Amino acid sequence: MVKASQGLRHRTRKLLKKSVRERGAIPKLSLVMQEYKVGDKVHIVPNPAIHEALPHRRYIGKTGTVVGKRGRAYLVELLVGSKKKVIITVPEHLRPVQGGS
Repeated sequence: MVKASQGLRHRTRKLLKKSVRERGAIPKLSLVMQEYKVGDKVHIVPNPAIHEALPHRRYIGKTGTVVGKRGRAYLVELLVGSKKKVIITVPEHLRPVQGGS
């Protein structure tokens, strides 16, 4: 018996699925063109149609702080349990926090 693969997208069928009305490759351009400054709070909401810098499933739905920029991607620091993690992702997978700084 062969052990099932435990790859990066293991058990993500529901997490990485768009609703029927959101289907398609291009997200809202206003979200893609959004510029974030260091210190801005962002939610991690992945767009499954864009595979570039797609965050790991453990970070989906988390809120973090932008701590830098690398190319067109952003460095986002967030807490997972009691540890600080820094992930690198593109603006297609980020949403600004309403009322945040």
